[in-house]
Amino acid sequence: MVVELRQFYGKAADRLMVAFTLPNDALTSAVMRGVEQVEQRLYQVLQFDGRFATEAARHLLEAGGKRLRPMLTVLCSHLGSGPNDQVIDAGAVVELTHLASLYHDDVMDSAPLRRGQPAAHQVYGPTVAILTGDLLLAKASQMVAMLGTEVSLIQATTLERLCLGQIFETSGPAEADPVAFHMQVLADKTGALIATSARFGALLAGCSDQVVQALVGFGEAVGVAFQLADDIIDLTGPAAKTGKTPGTDLREQVPTMPQLLVEQAATNDHLAGLAKSESIDLAQRFNQDLSDDAVLAEVVTRLQTHPAMDQARALARQWAAKAKAELAPIPDGEVEQALATIADLFVDRMA
Repeated sequence: MVVELRQFYGKAADRLMVAFTLPNDALTSAVMRGVEQVEQRLYQVLQFDGRFATEAARHLLEAGGKRLRPMLTVLCSHLGSGPNDQVIDAGAVVELTHLASLYHDDVMDSAPLRRGQPAAHQVYGPTVAILTGDLLLAKASQMVAMLGTEVSLIQATTLERLCLGQIFETSGPAEADPVAFHMQVLADKTGALIATSARFGALLAGCSDQVVQALVGFGEAVGVAFQLADDIIDLTGPAAKTGKTPGTDLREQVPTMPQLLVEQAATNDHLAGLAKSESIDLAQRFNQDLSDDAVLAEVVTRLQTHPAMDQARALARQWAAKAKAELAPIPDGEVEQALATIADLFVDRMA
């Protein structure tokens, strides 16, 4: 029987709820217990001598979140001996890494909200927010050092890719193909850490190299699918659900796949007529001032009906299918079914 795992995380009064589909009640309960242990571990390690440092470090932790990465770590450990102390610590490491990136991202993007709460830089100032992100990375480094040289090297390589992804997104594609460049940014910024989350669970639970590598391929692909779906949701998701105005990425000139596909169509010599002229006009609108909500809404409406949206949706589904194909070396069973379901859920979020 398919059941739905719903669990509250964090201590904030307005906690966010996670919905996750697993094949049966036993696996659901086992994963819940593991993620709850990760949550307890996070609160333990984010306890410092100074009250201010503890409060700042727990700011995003208490705001909620899906805990997707540690959930993957715990779930993938069930392909081996199951969650042990090392698996739980690894789950905490990947969540600390993710949280640290959010502290930094919100400063760079001047984002006012995160998880429905004021972003850390709005509460403590940008300097403290950046230092808090660094503090979380320091704590993650301490923990991963206790997990062995191999795990430490994987974590260091993952951090390198996270940083490079952010640098590349900031610098732009230069002479590279913008669509291919965007795909690499998504792989580095999101796919890398999701792949590491799954990898840690299997590796520290004693799985074979074949299973571990299959999960790396799955995580990379499903991370790209997740972000491509987010590109769609930025344009179609209601503000009440996403917490931001549709088209925020357009306004802030953050590249998304639908925008890039429109711009690609505008320069495609094989296109003609209405499709070409509409693409050219819309691409020009992207570079105009979109600070006015009415102007932004008009551009978003036009983009929503452009063929680029369906192309972007199809691309997200292709990457979800690729993720599921990567699971071929993994034995059929409850965990394999759950991972395949995750890939579908990531793209089913698209409107």
